[in-house]
Amino acid sequence: QVQVVESGGGLVQPGGALRLSCEASGRSFSLYVMGWYRQAPGKQRELVAEITSGSSISYGDSVKGRFTITRDNAKKTVYLQMNSLKFDDTAIYYCSVGWVTMDPRYWGQGTQVTVSS
Repeated sequence: QVQVVESGGGLVQPGGALRLSCEASGRSFSLYVMGWYRQAPGKQRELVAEITSGSSISYGDSVKGRFTITRDNAKKTVYLQMNSLKFDDTAIYYCSVGWVTMDPRYWGQGTQVTVSS
């Protein structure tokens, strides 16, 4: 069982920035595919960003050019830097862990991001 813990959500004004962090347990962190998904009220959960063990990265279309995913294997942590935030970025953001792309097997509890003026 892999434990996944997110942090860093909060309230931010449009145009602002936030950084989310996610720590995952296990000795195989460097092999994990780490991802960030989000779910807004009344909408399906969607991919925000994903990074493989080899640091190949994918982004959802709505966040390309604004969000950046990185990983630090020594700290067993993945980060999501979110810039130029928009109202539509308001959602619960979930960190995921998997073994292959687009197939998350473990989830964090989620962290709320609210973009509001």
